[in-house]
Amino acid sequence: MKKTYIYIRSAIKLISLTIIGIVLIVVAIIILYKPIYKVTVNGEKIGYCEDKASLQNKINSYMENGDDGQQNVAFVQIDDMPEYQMCLLKKGITTNDEEIFNTIKETGITYYRYYAIADDDKEKIYLASFDEAEKAIKELKDKESKNSSDLTILEKYETELPTISTEKDAVSKLYEKKVVIATNKSSSGGKVSTSRELSYKKVNLGISLIRPVSGILTSRYGYRWGSTHTGIDIGVPSGTSIKAASGGTVTFSGWKGSLGQLVVISHGNGIQTYYGHCSKLLVSAGQQISQGQVIAKAGSTGRSTGPHVHFEIRINGSSINPQSYIGY
Repeated sequence: MKKTYIYIRSAIKLISLTIIGIVLIVVAIIILYKPIYKVTVNGEKIGYCEDKASLQNKINSYMENGDDGQQNVAFVQIDDMPEYQMCLLKKGITTNDEEIFNTIKETGITYYRYYAIADDDKEKIYLASFDEAEKAIKELKDKESKNSSDLTILEKYETELPTISTEKDAVSKLYEKKVVIATNKSSSGGKVSTSRELSYKKVNLGISLIRPVSGILTSRYGYRWGSTHTGIDIGVPSGTSIKAASGGTVTFSGWKGSLGQLVVISHGNGIQTYYGHCSKLLVSAGQQISQGQVIAKAGSTGRSTGPHVHFEIRINGSSINPQSYIGY
């Protein structure tokens, strides 16, 4: 029994000494050392940092936004990200977070985002934002610039930033005055009715009609925005072929105010069809046309918010609802 007691006491003493030793070691470590992160890239040490979360957040922010004050930065590509390994070092050793950050920055490739306005697929001018490019094109359409229907916006990502223009400069440099030249594709004296009278009554026209284009109905016949819409709008890409809804004689082929480039075909008995906002006219006044023949290309000329075909049916100059005849 006595031996057992001595054994227990010895064990307790040993455990106590061990605990005291561990505590002394921990205290010594706390006094002499501090936990720190070794930073490596591709296995090569580039320094030490005390707060890896703070350093990595700074790197992530740089990748998303670039340096403060940089314009049009889309992102910065860094292929080799740092790795962190926790270790204990003497407190006299200093960290070098800023140096690490600058070393990693040097490996980055900066990509810039900007917007090109292209004329017939050729890039002409560059703007900082999509909104600026969109407003510039709208202003060119309002000014009836000759090239307005050929302008498109391209989003660009490149490692070099070109000269960025303002919206005002873009309008000034891209504007092309529309020149109306009298040719065999003019009205040749043909009268174009601009009556705003509406009629929903369906009558027998005595002719068959096909759709001039296959597209989406973007605006119906009738009252619209406090005014009257004497036809329907069919949305299609610019350059789409427009077909004659029925055979007849071209009585007008030229520019007509808000309808822009317009073709009017007479089908007899006072019946006419109108095709407005064309980008290109392919027929002349006086020309005989067969049903389905391509007469023009769709566009956005005149007063238009985008490429489409404005299609009308008129009897003796008064409009009727086209939707009743071509199935929209």
